[in-house]
Amino acid sequence: MKTKSRKVAIVGSGNVGSSCAYSMVNQAICDEIMMVDRTYDRAMAQALDLSHCMDFAGTRTKVYAGTAGDCGSMDVVILTAGANPKPGQTRLDVLDAAAVITKEIVTDIMASGFDGIFVVAANPVDIVTYMVWKMSGLPRHRVIGTGTSIDSSRLKTLLSEVFSIDPRSVNGYALGEHGESQFVAWSHVTIGGKPLLQIMEQHRERFSSLDLDDLARKTKDAGWEIFTRKGSTHFGIGSALAYITRSILNDEHKIIAVSAILDGEYGQTEVCTGVPAIISGGGIQELLELNLNEQETAKFNASCGIIRAGIQSLQLEETV
Repeated sequence: MKTKSRKVAIVGSGNVGSSCAYSMVNQAICDEIMMVDRTYDRAMAQALDLSHCMDFAGTRTKVYAGTAGDCGSMDVVILTAGANPKPGQTRLDVLDAAAVITKEIVTDIMASGFDGIFVVAANPVDIVTYMVWKMSGLPRHRVIGTGTSIDSSRLKTLLSEVFSIDPRSVNGYALGEHGESQFVAWSHVTIGGKPLLQIMEQHRERFSSLDLDDLARKTKDAGWEIFTRKGSTHFGIGSALAYITRSILNDEHKIIAVSAILDGEYGQTEVCTGVPAIISGGGIQELLELNLNEQETAKFNASCGIIRAGIQSLQLEETV
């Protein structure tokens, strides 16, 4: 018999936070969701709107509004509150504004006695995740960013259209920064378990027009294409947040490309970047070190260098 409620707080009740909550409600991922926002009325409105889904959902999820100071009893806190880039900017361009918001939020959350797992989506997500780790004082396995989870999903969707298959039959990852320096590890992409590069070699005539560089570019730019057309991206990343949280609360041990703090993995330290990891009840159970080829290793190191430069520009202080 279940005796403990699974509680999740979503800090930031805008498009991403509300999409995440909606996905979690429909998948019955947790027992309680607390919506938090700088504007309490918006958090309350979102909670009310979401509560009206229950008559149509398979399982009842209690949804209510709260504050960062109410997070002490939460199992997972999802951070979506941040600054949105303006047209022509990159995710890194909103770093200073994101730093101010993140410091305020994390300080209040940790003061509440929170001792669970952070899942971070605010951009630039790799650097913000690193900030949350430093400011919270939590062990690195309990601070997880969405990283390249959404980029990897976009990659699978693009390949599924090329091969006319279900995206879930594609396995592969975009790695590094969730941003301009990300790259696709083509040497590890498989279709139904068969290496993509081998498929292309064996069927040269059929796939002669397949341009991997173009696919990598489309993967990287997919978010911007959505953003410029409607002003935000939220369904995909909201689902990614729900997926990661579900793997935590259900101890599913799913392998997901997330922003993780590296401590020697891939030869990198003091940086947070997108790599595949086993996500379980304790957070990140293990980071998977792919055997990258020489070109991929160079791209990975370059991406880590860009993220590290952003981290160093903040001069962070550890532990609030």
